[in-house]
This record gives sequence, C-alpha cells and structure tokens, in this order.
Amino acid sequence: MTTYEMLRKSIEAKKKRGALSSDYIESTKAKMDVFLMNDRITQEEYNLLVSELQ
Repeated sequence: MTTYEMLRKSIEAKKKRGALSSDYIESTKAKMDVFLMNDRITQEEYNLLVSELQ
C-alpha cells in the first residue's frame, strides 16, 4: 500500500466516524508536507488529499 493510499484510507475513516477535527487536519497536513518534500506522494496526490480534508 502506498503512502497516498494509507493517507486516503485514514482520512476516509475519520470522515465516516465524524472525527475529522481541526487538530487531525493540521497534523495530517504537516505529515503530508513532509511526504511531499521527500517524494513519497506527488503534487497531484497532495492536492487530492488536501481537498479530502475540506
């Protein structure tokens, strides 16, 4: 499973439980920034994940 897929599943699970808090969003964005800088996710994947966090 890729980093993108793991992040996407995590976000979806939080959404389903209604637990998408501002703390979780900020924490996840910080992790995504690191993954993007280290080429673990692409810019397109990053943008898709950010839109999922809205």
